[in-house]
Amino acid sequence: MSEHEEERAAEAGPGARKLHRLDPRSLRGIAHPLRMRLLTVLRQDGPATASRLAEKLGESSGATSYHLRQLAAHGFVEDDPERGKGRERWWKASMDGMLFDESLYSDPDPAVRGAADLYLHEHATMHTQEVATWLGNQRDWPEEWRRSSDLSDFTLRLTAGQMYELNQKIHELIESYRDLEPAPGTEGSAQVRLHTHAFPRSTG
Repeated sequence: MSEHEEERAAEAGPGARKLHRLDPRSLRGIAHPLRMRLLTVLRQDGPATASRLAEKLGESSGATSYHLRQLAAHGFVEDDPERGKGRERWWKASMDGMLFDESLYSDPDPAVRGAADLYLHEHATMHTQEVATWLGNQRDWPEEWRRSSDLSDFTLRLTAGQMYELNQKIHELIESYRDLEPAPGTEGSAQVRLHTHAFPRSTG
């Protein structure tokens, strides 16, 4: 979710995207920093081998192979037989996004509650890293892309219901742009990442 997507994903319309709703078992299967990074790369960049992922993430191919098998056991990734040749095994993401159920925070199993904490904190870390990468590389992009980017924050006084409604409207607006997506490789287009964070803060 992520974002995984991904990220906490919004419920999409019927037939729109294949989303995986996390349950206690699958949460424990994905709540690992390297597994979350592997799934993110496969979702964003497409199919890859364990060795290619290891090179990209600065890990050993043994580690990426092991964690890819664990992801497959929980239904997050699968073989891509159209690309595999001989002993070369290609992997692809088996879903477009994940849905995080808030009830996982109150699960009676402390291991599940701990996995929920790790999962969301790792998502926050990945968001921070993505923003830092953009800030470090933005001069490599044309001015129109730099001008179109955004790094804003807002403070509103809302009820919990109003905050939920606002989040739903933001998610719906973002989802509406999927119908406008140009084909991959279209000149003048690029993959764009959007993060949404909304939370109350104590003023006492």
